[in-house]
Amino acid sequence: MSTIDAKSYPYEASAAKKAVLYRMVMENHLCPFGLKSRYLLKSNGYEVEDHHLQTKAQTDAFRQTHDVKTTPQTFIDGERIGGHDDLRRYFGKHVAEKGETTYEPVIAIFGMTGLMALALVYNLYTGYALADGWGVLATLVKWFLAFSMCGLAIQKLQDVEGFSNGFLGYDLLAQRWVPYAYVYPYAEAFAGIGMIALVGSGSPLIWPVGLVSLFIGTVGAISVFKAVYIDKRELKCACVGGDSNVPLGFISLTENIMMIVMGLWMIATLLV
Repeated sequence: MSTIDAKSYPYEASAAKKAVLYRMVMENHLCPFGLKSRYLLKSNGYEVEDHHLQTKAQTDAFRQTHDVKTTPQTFIDGERIGGHDDLRRYFGKHVAEKGETTYEPVIAIFGMTGLMALALVYNLYTGYALADGWGVLATLVKWFLAFSMCGLAIQKLQDVEGFSNGFLGYDLLAQRWVPYAYVYPYAEAFAGIGMIALVGSGSPLIWPVGLVSLFIGTVGAISVFKAVYIDKRELKCACVGGDSNVPLGFISLTENIMMIVMGLWMIATLLV
């Protein structure tokens, strides 16, 4: 990768499968669409010449020089392709238009609540819930945390694309591997539903459920702690979906700690 000054933005006619990308990488802002554009190019076999716009002055000068209103901007074979949506169209991928009909929120709500009901019935039918000796209060806490995880997953699944935009702003793993931003809501849903179904069961299936919860919770906690308490960044939390004004901070950290605790608790039931 390289940095550039505010007055010069050279790009060369690229050889086969080479692209030039200009994106915002600032101290307090990492453009999610720039990360997505870079991943999209690489996943389509392009070598990416990655230029960082590190200040507002650089960004404004770049926009003025190339007569564009937004960044990121991609160039292939000396031709400006445009922003992330334009790049998706270039590769023949669907781009949701403003006002486009979607059933994603409805599918997320009813799909998740249906799976939660099935998981609960399965647990009650098998008599797992109170069979592990932890007692009624402990079972209540476990189910509260599991249902909370499912509720948070529903929020994200209603608009995975919107969630990913906010999530990429601070999650360390997603910034390195963009698909993780799309996997995360499903992983959280899997962990929550698995916990509802398997509380008290002693089933070996607890291992993948507990490990997934422990993994995503640990990565999330580290990412939030770094962004908020080390880097002192003021960001919006993606924990309740992509269209929220909840600040990234204690609530986000609590969600991740909750997943860590549940993951460890589930695994502990197999070890005691």
